[in-house]
Amino acid sequence: MSLHWIVSGAASGIGHELAKQLLARGDRVCACDVQPAGLQALKALAGASAQLRVETLDVRDAEAWKALVVRVEAEDGAVDVLANIAGVLKENWVQDATAAEVDFHFDINVKGVIFGTQAVLPSMLARGQGHIINIASLAGLSPVPGIGLYSASKFAVRGYSLVAAMELADKGIAVTAVCPDAVQTPMLDIQQGKPQTALTFSGPRALTAQEVVAAILGPVLRDRPFEIALPAWRGTTAKLAGNLPQLGNKAIGLFRKAGEKRQKLIQAGKSSTER
Repeated sequence: MSLHWIVSGAASGIGHELAKQLLARGDRVCACDVQPAGLQALKALAGASAQLRVETLDVRDAEAWKALVVRVEAEDGAVDVLANIAGVLKENWVQDATAAEVDFHFDINVKGVIFGTQAVLPSMLARGQGHIINIASLAGLSPVPGIGLYSASKFAVRGYSLVAAMELADKGIAVTAVCPDAVQTPMLDIQQGKPQTALTFSGPRALTAQEVVAAILGPVLRDRPFEIALPAWRGTTAKLAGNLPQLGNKAIGLFRKAGEKRQKLIQAGKSSTER
């Protein structure tokens, strides 16, 4: 059975890959982003197909979210799945972060998720069904020095998602927080070679966007979990470090050295997704 999706952050990265795979499997997609250029590639892929609708959307705008959902559902039918994927990252030591950077992270990463969720809920509640998928991060399971605002924003995304999952479970609506490790997207590219982001590269390799989408279209849709970490073993490590932060802090130096080593290997030409 085909599903009707709204996907934010669809111009690049995970959102773009998800939209492509949804089109390939026959689902209907409203692909949204603040950058229209990336959406044109999806339009070229879909051709004249009625499966795809593209919309320019600033996820920070609650009223724009509401208007979008009302318009999409009136013209294309009820939304089955919302995928809140739009997100941003700017490296920052805590003493250097500006007020504008605080707004940047929380307006897009957190408010964007909340406003999108609130926009689709009236229809989903009326029908007693639906699924909301929010991209969090392993940085929302354990604090990551050097990207403190991003980490804090993803803690907020995860916390909000879990609360929503608990409140809505008996109403037929699933909410899932997807917490991936570093993913090879434009967001990872901008972190390359920076001392603040060494911990981002501390794993044995980055995930591909395809791997994250495979999880979304596999266990997330099938099992409707409250949350899922990718890969699972890194999620377990992150949760342990998050639950015991002082102990975890003692290992930061080792992880930072591993990340710096991988950054150098990537700068030398090795793919971030290779071990």
